[in-house]
Amino acid sequence: MSGGTNAVSDEGDAASVSRPSLPDTAHKFGVWGLRSVERGGLVIILLATMFAGYLKIRAMIVSHDVAIGDLLLLFIYLEVISMTAVYWQAHKLPVRMPLYIAMVALARYLMFTAGKIDAARIVALSAAILVLALAVLVVRFGHLRFPYPETRDGAWGETQEERLSP
Repeated sequence: MSGGTNAVSDEGDAASVSRPSLPDTAHKFGVWGLRSVERGGLVIILLATMFAGYLKIRAMIVSHDVAIGDLLLLFIYLEVISMTAVYWQAHKLPVRMPLYIAMVALARYLMFTAGKIDAARIVALSAAILVLALAVLVVRFGHLRFPYPETRDGAWGETQEERLSP
C-alpha cells in the first residue's frame, strides 16, 4: 500500500509492517523534538529547585535558625527534585507525587497562618489535606486494580498492537 498507510501482510504480524521513509523520519524528528523540549524543561525545573534550596539553606545558615517551616520547604524542594528524576527516567509522572507536595505545602501554610486565620479556614485546610490523602489512596488503588497497558518503551498508553491496527 502507499499514500502514507501501513502495509501489513495477511498474517498481520508487527515484523511485516513497512512505512514510507518520510513519515517515519518526520515521526522520529517529532519525537526527538518533543523529548528535547521535555528534557530542557526538566533541567530548568531541576536547576531552579536546586537554586531555591541553596538560597533557603544559605538563609538558615546566615540567621543561625532552622524552623519546622524551613524543613518542610526543603522537603518540598526534595520532592520536586525526586519528581523530576522519576519523570526523567520513566517519561511519565506518578500523580501521587504532586499530591504529596500539595499536602506538605498545605500543612506548611497551615502552620504559618494558624494563629492568623479563623477556625473555619483551619478546618477547611485540614479537610483539603484529608481529601488529598484520600486521593492518594484512590489513585494507588486504581493503579493496582486497573493498571495501564505497557508499551515497548515502558511508557503507558497504546500497546504496539493498538498502534498497528487500522
